[in-house]
Amino acid sequence: QVQLVESGGGLVQPGGSLTLTCAFSGDIFGFFVMGWYRQAPGKQRRLVAAVSRAGAKNYGESVSGRVAISMIDDQNAVYLEMNSLKPEDTAVYYCNYKDELGDEYWGQGTQITVSS
Repeated sequence: QVQLVESGGGLVQPGGSLTLTCAFSGDIFGFFVMGWYRQAPGKQRRLVAAVSRAGAKNYGESVSGRVAISMIDDQNAVYLEMNSLKPEDTAVYYCNYKDELGDEYWGQGTQITVSS
């Protein structure tokens, strides 16, 4: 079992910034990928950014250039820094864990609302 706990969401004005944190714990070992996904009302859940334990990073097209993902392995935490936020970034943001055994876990989600 792997536990994921997100924090850092909230209300932010257009053009503002937020940093999300995902603290992970449990049976974590070997190669894994941590990711952030988001889901807006009535839409599919989509990748925002992902980072592997080896440091490889991948970003979704809709946020390219405005977000940065990082993972500090010895803190068991992954961060998503988001800048120049737009109203269309409003969504529930989920932390995700996938490992080489095929196990996958999701956090409970944290709401980001971008509005003036």
